[in-house]
Formats: sequence, C-alpha cells, structure tokens
Amino acid sequence: MRRGILVVGMVSIFAGATALCTLRLVWADAAPPPIDYTKMAPADLIKNTPKGKLVNPYKDTQADVVAEGGKFLQTYSCSGCHGGGGGGGMCPPLTNDIWIYGGDDDTLFRLVVLGSDEFQKLGYTRIGRENVVGPMPPFGTIIKNADDLWKILAFVRSKYSGDPAYKFGAPPEAP
Repeated sequence: MRRGILVVGMVSIFAGATALCTLRLVWADAAPPPIDYTKMAPADLIKNTPKGKLVNPYKDTQADVVAEGGKFLQTYSCSGCHGGGGGGGMCPPLTNDIWIYGGDDDTLFRLVVLGSDEFQKLGYTRIGRENVVGPMPPFGTIIKNADDLWKILAFVRSKYSGDPAYKFGAPPEAP
C-alpha cells in the first residue's frame, strides 16, 4: 500500500514537472521576438511605438556600447554642433542636467529623429533653457538605424555630469 502511494506520488510529480515544462515552452512561444534595432530605421521605430514607450536597450555602463556611441556621435556629425564629447559647441551641451524637452529615452530618441521643429508640432514644449538653443535638425534619415541612435544616447548618458537625480530628466514629483 505504502509503495503504491509512493509510486502514485512520483508519477504525479513527474506529470506536474512535464506540464510546467510544456507551459514554459508555450509561454516562450507567446513572447514577442526581440527587436533587431540594426534592421530598423529610427523613423520606423517612432511610427510603430506609442509615445512614451521607447526605452534604450543599452546601459551607459556598457563600455563597448558607449565607445561605439562615441564614434557614432562623430560619424553622424552630432559633434559638429554639440562638441566632440557632447560638451557643447554652437549648440547646447549634452552632458549637463539641463534637458530642453526632457531627458527620458523616448523624448531624446524622438527629438533626434524628428528635429525640434517637427517635435514641437507634435505638442512637445521646451521645459529647460540653455544659452544656445538653435533648432535641432532632424536626423531620422541620416542615422542608419535605431541601434546606432540608441548607442549614441547611451554615450550621452555616460558623459552626464549633472545632478544624478536628473540624469533621465526631472524626477517625478512626490505625491
């Protein structure tokens, strides 16, 4: 009798483990595939993503990504206006805690792609001020793919020198 209960118990455990493995496979199949940003134009990513939902897949602590982003800052001529390391030039620095339109990933990505004039037409307004604030030209057709832009933004974050509380824009107000 005891042996029979043991066998039934072991069969139940095996059946449960098999069911969990099967569910894991079903859940894995249901998950959307990861986005290959190297094959997506920045403008297409904006068109296909609701406002506020763009999030950089890279961290500003990933040395290889930051190094590539720094090279892209030069390659795509961002440095022509913002300075070689993003510290400013004839346009605002990208390294301080003044975010003209906001410092979250979604806002920065859309600003670079659309340029400030088109950006403002979509309802974005300036919330920060700099001494030099000319119009940002649209780079959506210049930057080869969304991956390059995400790496540029990771580089910019890595060079941030302002108040840590404002690294990703103004912190949310306390309730």
